[in-house]
Amino acid sequence: MDDAVAFLDADAAALYDLVNPWDPARWPGDGFYDELVMAAGSVLDVGCGTGAMLHLAREHGHSGRLVGLDPDRAALGRARRRADIEWVEGTAASARWDAVFDLATMTSHAFQCLVTDAELRASLAAVRAALRGGGRFAFETRHPQARAWEHWNPSHVFDIVDATGRNLRLWHETESVVGDVVTFTGTTAAADGTVLRTDRTSLRFLDEATLDGFLAEAGFTIEARYGAWDGGPVTAASREIITIARRRRLGGERPPRRRT
Repeated sequence: MDDAVAFLDADAAALYDLVNPWDPARWPGDGFYDELVMAAGSVLDVGCGTGAMLHLAREHGHSGRLVGLDPDRAALGRARRRADIEWVEGTAASARWDAVFDLATMTSHAFQCLVTDAELRASLAAVRAALRGGGRFAFETRHPQARAWEHWNPSHVFDIVDATGRNLRLWHETESVVGDVVTFTGTTAAADGTVLRTDRTSLRFLDEATLDGFLAEAGFTIEARYGAWDGGPVTAASREIITIARRRRLGGERPPRRRT
């Protein structure tokens, strides 16, 4: 079988877990989300990917409702190795829950995959609807001032041995920057440079003002905003815009019923 055919979506999902292990003790960003998840009674992870964050939460004793939502079937295939978590195939905009979660998350810059205004509005509306009154939405997006895409080029190559013992080379390459949307490719190759797989992605780099405009329109208020995972503020040197937004009650909307 040809190597290019052999490197399937399932291989890519497994490789993602190898390259991006979820480890709150090692990575401050993972620790940030882990603390929020463990403190919430019910959690919706939007863009859950292979489900590593929710897997670990359950392993660490989270006893509430955990739901992962993602459009990538191969990633969900790995997520479903744990059956004590709900896994749903779909996009953020397709979410149809009504006021059932205390916390929604979008980790690993998944928020930037919401590229168009329409997609952002529909996704934020669906996430807000899924949250209980006062529920929180936590996510991060790369700060455009850091111009991260300038480092996405073949000179930054990453070598790794996958779970099958195959030597691989990985790199990214920016194709275009149009307004605040960056399109790039991620390439997986054999050790000799033979390309096995190329994936194309577009990400939106929102500045704070534009981001906050979308959040306010959707019915969120900003509870906390950080420029680094240590809790520091957004500065002229920040590479991240880390947000915790809270669902607010819109005009004409009934207040939530008291729980008895």
